[in-house]
Amino acid sequence: MDVKVNGNISFWYADIGGVPGYRPALPGDRSADVCIVGGGFTGLWTSYYLKQANPGLNIVVVEKEFAGFGASGRNGGWLSGGFGWSREKYLKTSSRGAVVDMEAAMHGSVNEVIAVTEREGIDADVRRNDTLTVAVNQAQLGRIRQSYEYEKGWSVPDARISLIGREEMRKRIEIHNAEGALVHHDTARVQPAKLVRGLAAVVERLGVSIYEQTEVVRIEKGAVTTKRGTVRAPIIIRATEGFTAGVPGFERLWIPMNSAILMTEPLSEEQWSRIGWNGYELLGDATHGYCYAQRTREGRIAMGGRGVPYRYGSATDVRGQTQDQTIAQLYAILMRHLPQTKGLKMEHAWCGVLGVPRDWCTTVGLDRKNGIGWAGGYVGLGVSTSNLSGRTLADLILERDTPLTRLPWVNRSVREWEPEPFRWLGIHSMYQLYHMADRREAAGLQQTSRLATFANKITGR
Repeated sequence: MDVKVNGNISFWYADIGGVPGYRPALPGDRSADVCIVGGGFTGLWTSYYLKQANPGLNIVVVEKEFAGFGASGRNGGWLSGGFGWSREKYLKTSSRGAVVDMEAAMHGSVNEVIAVTEREGIDADVRRNDTLTVAVNQAQLGRIRQSYEYEKGWSVPDARISLIGREEMRKRIEIHNAEGALVHHDTARVQPAKLVRGLAAVVERLGVSIYEQTEVVRIEKGAVTTKRGTVRAPIIIRATEGFTAGVPGFERLWIPMNSAILMTEPLSEEQWSRIGWNGYELLGDATHGYCYAQRTREGRIAMGGRGVPYRYGSATDVRGQTQDQTIAQLYAILMRHLPQTKGLKMEHAWCGVLGVPRDWCTTVGLDRKNGIGWAGGYVGLGVSTSNLSGRTLADLILERDTPLTRLPWVNRSVREWEPEPFRWLGIHSMYQLYHMADRREAAGLQQTSRLATFANKITGR
């Protein structure tokens, strides 16, 4: 499958005039009230809410590349407020009410992000919509029905979900073989590079110092040592998410899981008339391997998925370049769901990494003994979750006892991943089993394949 551009960070940057130039690097040793490692959504939202609460704080952000280089500038643009982690795992250390509060807070992040973009004048192509998880066979249909009943049973305030059948789904988007869909209402689409670059500009105006081209080599109590100098601060926040394994001392904490996106050329009005998608819904499917997609502002289709899920030794990509195999897989997904797009040119492909903890559940916290905080392990839900992280970290840093600091993901510890080659074998085995399960279900299996259940069991997902 030919593609015009592979890598160069992401299409989202091409959409705004190209990859940005660098801000100055750390000019040497300095001190701060708070030092944040990582210039993505997590670090920037934390800076923003700290400055809102205490404008006098001296905040330094150090970033190896440029603000928005990682997943914050490469993701699928899903501002979903979704809760994609195991509620039962959080229940082990909290209460049902606390888990409901956490899910409600996640959902509320959608409105919060939109409110900030409006207040601060950030143009991020925000469009409110629904999220559709489409089923294209009987096994998938059974899964989305189970998910609907399960989620309804939690009775989360303001979290609206519904099921739609074949006809309603096809009225919305003409997906080949669609049997129905699970609908999460009150979500939104964004252009992620516009959002992260706009947010970086806002926190700079508030007085936050962002130093780029500044690689961190050690994080310890009271000090962040970089190749450009040392920042001394009583509070340090590790906001490195999918790149955490590259920070010395954290190699097995969260693994970098790869995800990739294929972007089409703009579709014609005639092509859109055959597809629909007039509501600009976020689109995913109920396969075990899953995909995610959006209709962009200028009428393209962004189709994302796992491809090669994990590189040996927690290696990461080189400036977003992805494998030919991944591009071919994403194109096959596009053709399977939307054969009307056959013949379209594929203009851009890229990949990035997202952080995955050993129990696949996100966490945020601050260790008062050493002054080091963290947030991440979003498992692909970072656009909305990072906003809640930023608000929560601000409360923790300022020693506020708030409803956010009492949520069950706060200060939650998780064991490390296994050493290589075991984690490579485990992750790749899981996705091979998922693909086998999807093939069996597509061939006519009426219920969820036991292969997928086994894959979840062996990896603790």
